[in-house]
Amino acid sequence: MTAITRIQPRALVRASGGPRYAVALAVDALGTGLLRPFLLLYGMNVLRLPAPVTGTAMTVGIVAGLACMPGVGRWLDRGARSTVVAASMLVRVLGVALLLAAPAGHVWLFATAALFLGIGNQAWPAAHAALVATVAHGRERDTALAGARALRNAALGVGALLAAVCLAGGTTAPRALAAVTGLAYLAAAALAWSVHVHAHPAKAAPAKDHRDDEPAPRMLALLAANVVYVFCLNVPEIALPLVLVKQFHASQAWPAAVFVANTALVVTLQVPVTVLMSRFSRRTVLALSGVVLSASYLGFLAATSLGHGWGPPAVAAVSVVCTIGEIIYAGSATALVTALAPAPVLGRALARFQLSTGFGLAVSPAAITTLASHGPAALWGSLAAATLLSSSAVATEKDQRKRLIGRCPRGRPGW
Repeated sequence: MTAITRIQPRALVRASGGPRYAVALAVDALGTGLLRPFLLLYGMNVLRLPAPVTGTAMTVGIVAGLACMPGVGRWLDRGARSTVVAASMLVRVLGVALLLAAPAGHVWLFATAALFLGIGNQAWPAAHAALVATVAHGRERDTALAGARALRNAALGVGALLAAVCLAGGTTAPRALAAVTGLAYLAAAALAWSVHVHAHPAKAAPAKDHRDDEPAPRMLALLAANVVYVFCLNVPEIALPLVLVKQFHASQAWPAAVFVANTALVVTLQVPVTVLMSRFSRRTVLALSGVVLSASYLGFLAATSLGHGWGPPAVAAVSVVCTIGEIIYAGSATALVTALAPAPVLGRALARFQLSTGFGLAVSPAAITTLASHGPAALWGSLAAATLLSSSAVATEKDQRKRLIGRCPRGRPGW
């Protein structure tokens, strides 16, 4: 097994799609950071929609956006790469345009805008991973995926910070932010399309290994485990504010500081940790991330037993461990899927994986808040047990690629 022992910035940019594509990722993430954290406020303050209606419309849009993934997977398997990335950005331009055009009180236009934004947000990860897997291979690909995540988190943070400052400018600020977001998406789409990356899956594997109707690997244990793993992404935004503000009655500065620290750690450590872990198999690393996350959840449970004085600092300290687990998970999960899937069905495999990710992100807020209402033991104990079980399932699942090569069941192919 080949491990990357040092980080070479130029090689990393090249493996990530080149300088123009890196700029496209940064511009796209900057635009997303400007709008996504404040989309709920846009619906409530600009369009004068009730909070429950706004939240429901956003949730429906995000979940409905998952329906596009089978089509995205098949499009990718026909060889499209930069075109799909650009399309995922352009569809969000349409969503922003609908936001700007929506009159006050018009919930259906807001819901349609949320749908198009959801489609773009769901399609982008699979399209991006497929593009990187086309221009880079092996551990270089893993590092490129990690580098893109670090870059994206940095740009998201900058965008959110700029938006927070601009929102102090009054009621016109949200519309201005939306307009800038739309322009950012448009510029990013043009840059992404200009790299002209296209794959030839049929040529990527020997003829004896390729069948036109070859199904994507099922990866059932991996996909089911991923639904639980992605809960960690909403821990800093949902679970920890509930603990810090509701249980400890701490200042709003505590959850804000935890979120900023999470972003900073991802930006600075995502690539180095991924490189460090490259000496182990991807499946082992992914299973390890579940163990680290489970340990952090138990750490949160222990921290909640402390008083108001020591509780918030203890939660903040344990959040660092949770972020490390998140970094290990993010650096290995998509990389494992790209390694398991044969080239002709890479798009469908990534689409399935994104479906599990999107589903987990969609249900985790409701699951976390429901568990939290039953006490810290219910919340953190359930998360620790489910994540540890998922880690075990990942570690024991057998790779299916060898069983898929050279044979294909009759009937309609899976995606």
